[in-house]
Amino acid sequence: MLQKIFQVDAFTDRLYSGNPAAVCILENWIEDSIMQKIAMENNLAETAFAVSNGSQYIIRWFTPELEVDLCGHATLATAYVLFNNYDLNEPFIEFFSPRSGKLLVEKGENGLLILDFPTDDIKTIQPIQALNEAVGKNPVYTLKGKTDYLLIYNTQKEIEQLNPNFFLLNQLDARGVIVSAPGDSVDFVSRFFAPQCGVNEDPVTGSAHTSLIPYWSKALGKSKLTAKQLSKRGGDIYCEFRDKRVKIAGRAVPYLKGEIII
Repeated sequence: MLQKIFQVDAFTDRLYSGNPAAVCILENWIEDSIMQKIAMENNLAETAFAVSNGSQYIIRWFTPELEVDLCGHATLATAYVLFNNYDLNEPFIEFFSPRSGKLLVEKGENGLLILDFPTDDIKTIQPIQALNEAVGKNPVYTLKGKTDYLLIYNTQKEIEQLNPNFFLLNQLDARGVIVSAPGDSVDFVSRFFAPQCGVNEDPVTGSAHTSLIPYWSKALGKSKLTAKQLSKRGGDIYCEFRDKRVKIAGRAVPYLKGEIII
């Protein structure tokens, strides 16, 4: 069986930057093991699979090693594919994730796509020595969300200079570790490490911003923020805090369109 596949660079307005995601719009669900093998074969941070269900699209996300609860950049990429390749004329798409509930993506101005995601519940915790050793520098604050640790530092330069020990990070009981600080030219910057998911450093992580946006909104006293993820590829994110929901906006650029054999 032939299946269309797309690859899209998300959270960027230029090719070869942002975070690449593969997207498969399926007519019907295929076996989980096959979706996992496709994700492994793609060898990207995420491969998204979506199936139309009335007015919604059911969406799931796979890293090369496992299925994850939530992925922002692959949802953005999936919306881009649907808006531009499947003749959708609506101003928004409603997704439903069996693991994360309702997720909306709407068209914004100047090519922006706006994710509407649930806010993560983050709490300040005591420093964790093993975590600090793995990251390589003690943070000012340590927080924990549903799936990730969030470490806060003083400066963008500190975030840029972090050189974590991925073997030690892989021993932690979490999906990943977010590190963040105030930005030099944006409100805040971040990096995201997730060797537990088969991705040592993710280029741009939409789901991490469900934790970052409520933290920085409170810390900076503003609801609308600009952000940059400081990976090698880099990515730009426009953020808005709305209490129990956050808006995470960015652009996307198509890279590949083809067919795979299932």
